[in-house]
Amino acid sequence: MNGGLADDAPTEALLASARRQERAAIEQLLVRHLPGLEAFVRLRMGARLRALLTAPDLVQSVCREVLEDLGEFEFRGEAPFRHWLYVRAENKLRMKDRFHKAQKRALDAEVPLPDASTFLPAYRTLVTPSQDVEQKEMIRRVEAAFDQLPDDYREAVTLHKLCGLSHQEIAERMQRSEGAVRNLVYRGISRLALLVDGGDTAV
Repeated sequence: MNGGLADDAPTEALLASARRQERAAIEQLLVRHLPGLEAFVRLRMGARLRALLTAPDLVQSVCREVLEDLGEFEFRGEAPFRHWLYVRAENKLRMKDRFHKAQKRALDAEVPLPDASTFLPAYRTLVTPSQDVEQKEMIRRVEAAFDQLPDDYREAVTLHKLCGLSHQEIAERMQRSEGAVRNLVYRGISRLALLVDGGDTAV
């Protein structure tokens, strides 16, 4: 079933098998990227979609589609794979956003917070509150603060900190200079920290 690869197989072994288009290896790589992918999806959902949908459901839907489309995907390394995965998630979010706006669904009840242990470590790579706060409160603060960032800040921060793209790769994607992208990431992280702690937002 797993093609001879253990669940804790070294990344190098998984990458070698994935380059041979071995499904089991690509499935294991998907599993390893789930925490970051869920954090990416929650942050990019925005307040409206977070109140209507759950990130795990969207992530599972993306993973199902990825596995169905593996025949069309040529594995060229972990970074391109991760980028491809996050682009698929982004496309799914756009589709869901258009659907719910067309349906004009009301925000009747907030979707309960799922198990935060999966995506909380990824949130901590973005910001850590200067004071001790309860886990759900931290998540609420981070997501509310992230929603207030300008679009280009959100784009640069998530692509660099969660997707793992280099400043140069982000510059190509955003059609900005590498220096401009470095500035966006720095200012985005700085403003996020200030917003999470409830301080001055003029960064």
